[in-house]
Parts: sequence; C-alpha cells; structure tokens
Amino acid sequence: MTGSTPFPAGMGGAVYFCWPESGWSLLGFISNEKPSAIFKISGLKTGADVTNPFAAHSTHVAQIGISIEQASELASLTPVASTSPSNVASYTEFAQRMIENFFNFVTSFALPQSQMTPQPNETFVPLSAVDQWCKNTKRKMDANPNWWKK
Repeated sequence: MTGSTPFPAGMGGAVYFCWPESGWSLLGFISNEKPSAIFKISGLKTGADVTNPFAAHSTHVAQIGISIEQASELASLTPVASTSPSNVASYTEFAQRMIENFFNFVTSFALPQSQMTPQPNETFVPLSAVDQWCKNTKRKMDANPNWWKK
C-alpha cells in the first residue's frame, strides 16, 4: 500500500471513509490502472465531535479503510453521491470543446486575403496557424490529458 508494489493482477482497492457514529462510506477505488485518486469528503461529515480524554480540546476522528477486491467487483461498486473524484474524462471533454469553440470563433472572422483591407495597427495570424495549434493541442490531450500541468 505504499505505492512501490502494484496490486496483484486483477485486483484493486475499494477506498472507504468513516466518521464516528456515521458508518463506512465508499469513496471509490484505486488499481494498477488508476493508482491514485482525490475524493471530496466535505459532504460526508455529520458534525460528530469526539472528545479525546488526553487532549484539552475536542478533536475530529476519522478512519480510512482499503479493501482489496477483484477489479471486476470494484467496477460494479457505487460510491456515495457526495464524493466526487477528479474526472479526467470531463476535463478532456471540456478542453476539447474549448478548442473547438475557439476555432469556430476565430474562423467566424476569416476573410480571403483578397478581401482584406490594410490595417497598420492590426496583426493578422494565418488561419492555418490556428488550425495547426488546435490539432497539436488535441493530439497532446489525447496522449496525456494532464500535459498542461507540466
């Protein structure tokens, strides 16, 4: 569970979270194909405070549990609705739609060179350069959705 040793083939870990007196809640899972995840747990807190007899003030106590299970079973588990892992697919879809929107916006101003009037204070970018940028950005997104974080 340190990340240095992979799960056995066909296995993964269901990740559970527990506040005192509220029971265990499934957050999601990790596997060799998905070795990490970030889960929002703010919606799980019931407001229970547990007093630590060795501390001068009250503290919050929570537990995290990982259950090693078959990968096929993990895929069928349903996490609690108030948790939401980061979803790379939604980021990818958002980025691709932004690229398409940008391209459509820029092309709405496109004119053939014969119809362009000289404007000394304006800089013009060839539409082919914008098109190449869109293709390159889509290619990078397909290869690695997190390329922009570098």
